[in-house]
Amino acid sequence: MIEPACSLLKYAGEDTVNMKETVRKDTISDEKIEKYLQTTSRALDALRIAAPERSFNRRMAEDFLKMARSYFDDALHFREQGDLVNAFASVNYAHGWLDCGARIGLFDVGGDDQLFTLYE
Repeated sequence: MIEPACSLLKYAGEDTVNMKETVRKDTISDEKIEKYLQTTSRALDALRIAAPERSFNRRMAEDFLKMARSYFDDALHFREQGDLVNAFASVNYAHGWLDCGARIGLFDVGGDDQLFTLYE
């Protein structure tokens, strides 16, 4: 049976896409980490805290944002040190805090479902 030209074949830790391009799935490239850092940076810039001043939700939102910024700063530090594995982990944790805050309504993200994972 012949596979379609657009099929994805898994072989020894590599994926062959369109039978021509090989993409490693066990390596974090500089380009990949830069893409994730840029995406999370844009998300940090795009959100605003939705909870009212002097409310418990405001304190939670501020804490979520602090955690996201801390992990993002860690990701930048790890990248500068050449530790792309921990940079990748940290930037994903950072964005996870942002997604969670957006999903439960702590952050107003203007309905942006490209930068954030929204509930609906």
